[in-house]
Amino acid sequence: MSSTNPIPNLEAGIQYWATQPANYDGVLGGFGTGSLPRVDSLGSRRFLLDLLPELSTVPSPFRSLSAPPSETKRVRALDVGAGVGRVTSDVLLHLVSDVVLLEPVEVSWKGIADRSKSVTFLQGALQSFDPVVPGTPLDRVGYLPQGGDDETETGFDVIWCQWCLGHLRDDDLVLFLQRSKKALRDGRSLIVVKENICGKQNEPVTVFDEQDSTFTRSDLAFRNIFRDAGLKIIEEKIQHGLPKGLYPVKMYALREA
Repeated sequence: MSSTNPIPNLEAGIQYWATQPANYDGVLGGFGTGSLPRVDSLGSRRFLLDLLPELSTVPSPFRSLSAPPSETKRVRALDVGAGVGRVTSDVLLHLVSDVVLLEPVEVSWKGIADRSKSVTFLQGALQSFDPVVPGTPLDRVGYLPQGGDDETETGFDVIWCQWCLGHLRDDDLVLFLQRSKKALRDGRSLIVVKENICGKQNEPVTVFDEQDSTFTRSDLAFRNIFRDAGLKIIEEKIQHGLPKGLYPVKMYALREA
């Protein structure tokens, strides 16, 4: 590893991931068959439910399960750098109605069990992707609107960014977050960043990994980027329970500053 001048290269990153198995073990660096996937997904769900308790699928003061479907808002999420769709299937589809999945390479999806929900597939890189105008989808599975306006086509309630932002240079990441901010539906909508962090908390450190052409950023490096993108941190939390020897993983919930 080096912390000098190298910067992420999109093509080098895509070439690296093309050599990895298209399964949990491949996208999680060999940790896909242990406890990491379950610990990570449960931590992500809990983090999101603490922020948006109305997404709970059990009876609560925030959401009545007896409400007719026509009176229940469809909640839409964007999963960027989605890989094999692990976050979509293990986190987001448990809590939201519709997920738009973005990945720079083609994703193989076997289908969706709950036909009241949907997954829409987009192919593209974060460096140029605009969530406000996401483009023409490759495919969509699950729920399809029965004519009329489709609420799933405008804006996002949640934009989820996990283990992918290291592929962006600092200026590209600021621009992507600025575009994402404009795609949030309302004042309760949020962007979630869940990434490895390195270095000391009071230093804006960036470490380059030549193997997959990515940055690992320190907490302060992320905070500076969020500030430059016009975002504020409304909640932050370290993901506990991951295997020893890995970088710490931190979750940030962001809204417009």
